[in-house]
Amino acid sequence: MRYAYARHLSSFLATCALLSAPALPALAEAWKPQKNVEIVVAGGPGGGTDQLARLIQSAISQHQLLDVNTVVLNKGGGNGAEAFLDMKLAQGDAHKLVIGTNNVYLLPLVAKLGYQWTDLTPVAAVAEDDFILWTYQDAPWADAAAFKGALADGGKLRFGGSQSKDVDQTLALLIGKQVGSKLTYIPFKSGSEASIQLAGKHIAANLNNPAESLSQWRGGQVRPLCVFSHERMIYQEKVTAEQSWADIPTCHEQGLGIDQYRFPRTVFLPGAISEAQRSFYVELLRKVSQTPEFKAYIERSALAPTFLEGQALVSYIEQDRERVIPLFQDAGWLRQ
Repeated sequence: MRYAYARHLSSFLATCALLSAPALPALAEAWKPQKNVEIVVAGGPGGGTDQLARLIQSAISQHQLLDVNTVVLNKGGGNGAEAFLDMKLAQGDAHKLVIGTNNVYLLPLVAKLGYQWTDLTPVAAVAEDDFILWTYQDAPWADAAAFKGALADGGKLRFGGSQSKDVDQTLALLIGKQVGSKLTYIPFKSGSEASIQLAGKHIAANLNNPAESLSQWRGGQVRPLCVFSHERMIYQEKVTAEQSWADIPTCHEQGLGIDQYRFPRTVFLPGAISEAQRSFYVELLRKVSQTPEFKAYIERSALAPTFLEGQALVSYIEQDRERVIPLFQDAGWLRQ
């Protein structure tokens, strides 16, 4: 009797051990930060990238999405290259994130920086910025089609934008290719400065994101000609007395020939990160993107709601690079 009982007990315990064995690897794969997370901003204080980083930090804190604290650090040297190089040197450290744009993968095309975007781990693109062709309020061209005609006629119209060899000037190259002429591009320190210069009629047009020219539009100093997007923007609420973002025609509608031009708001980890660590941050950022604060930020900044991760994000990066490489080569920017 005792022998039979012991034999059954032994068999029962062995079966329990076998049944519980498959659960052990899953438990071992679970990962979460064990110390404070450092959010590195590839830009200076107060800029769009900095604002996004601090919004992410605030959403994490308010909704208690992490068991540890977050610290935001600005490393904006070299148009953000300082931050990305810092990430390369932090290989294997899953307690550091960098917030940037497409500068993470375009900067190495135009300068020797000591890193490639493939040295880092893509986590997510959490939004996209549209670009708008703006002009001053009483400019002689009524719409983008008329402005294109003025460009094609060989008029010496000057464009303005933020920085040189960056997204604004890249768009100017695309426009020049469409009209068959080289455009005169004036780089300024920021999109805000470019908008002030446009309001003062020192340039004919600029290539700003929506939020960068918002105050001048509301003040009646500048007006939008078209948005570089497949479709019109989704925001219906009036920005001025007469127009909403959704009222701005697409540049493609106006015959400018560029169907879409945006840049993503990206988040990367250092290289040599495990899949469990990457997945943790993907889900963290997904939760952040679903908070009321983040949704309000997207609408307030007139950003395109986007969430890309994994292969979809990698494909986006590769396609974006392939589009600009011939432009950079023609312009003499491409690093040999």
